[in-house]
Amino acid sequence: MKKKWPFKLGTTSFIYPDNIIPNVKKLGKDFDEIELLVFESVPEEVLPSKDEIKELAYLGQHLDITYNIHLPTDISFTDVLPENRIKAVDTIKKVMELCKPLKPATHTLHLDFTPLYAEKGSDGIKKWQNRVRKSLELFVSSDVNPMDVSIETLDYPFEYLDNIIEEYGLSVCIDAGHLIKYKFDIESIFNRYKTRIPLIHLHGVDFSTHPPKDHVSLDRTGDELMENTIKILKKFKGTISLEVFNRENLLKSVSWLNRIKFMEKI
Repeated sequence: MKKKWPFKLGTTSFIYPDNIIPNVKKLGKDFDEIELLVFESVPEEVLPSKDEIKELAYLGQHLDITYNIHLPTDISFTDVLPENRIKAVDTIKKVMELCKPLKPATHTLHLDFTPLYAEKGSDGIKKWQNRVRKSLELFVSSDVNPMDVSIETLDYPFEYLDNIIEEYGLSVCIDAGHLIKYKFDIESIFNRYKTRIPLIHLHGVDFSTHPPKDHVSLDRTGDELMENTIKILKKFKGTISLEVFNRENLLKSVSWLNRIKFMEKI
């Protein structure tokens, strides 16, 4: 599968129930890029060690793969407490510095939508946006290149971040599964940010359950719901990460991709 597609094809570092390095060794033979899942930052021992980073860098060269980093989700830039936001900024910077030897294609960051219960309507959105801005001020005032950070589409309208993405010069990670699950328009987001999108997360959504279950194989989503996503995939030249977490969902998703007629990579 390596170098077969008009885009880089990747998947996550948790396909096999094992640590990151065994997953990279198994997956690197077939994929162009690995999404390293660094979801947790506490306790500190859960982060990759410096020796593990060195081995990952070696594997990157040996297996001819690149990496992207999914940054921790157990801290938040949008927390209502300033001290927690400061801690989140410090943690993200620490993880990015740790992973620097891997020369990641991008670092994916969640900006959770967390308005207080009392902050209803537009007032809640504005106060949330203010918290985002305060965190980003701290973040980009250091030596962080904001284009190296991709803000992921989550469960809220992405236009809440339109001005912020532009103001701070950030990149965008389109999560196609999230957009399908929450019924958002992938084409409008892609067209607005296409020069800023290094990475698309691709996974299926099973609407037979309540609530719908995402991060399943692509064949679990009806073809009509995938039409707009397929249009985007045919235009995209960055990295597509099959964001699933077991081998069965991965193999079924690759089979689904094989059904699509892409132009051959030049």
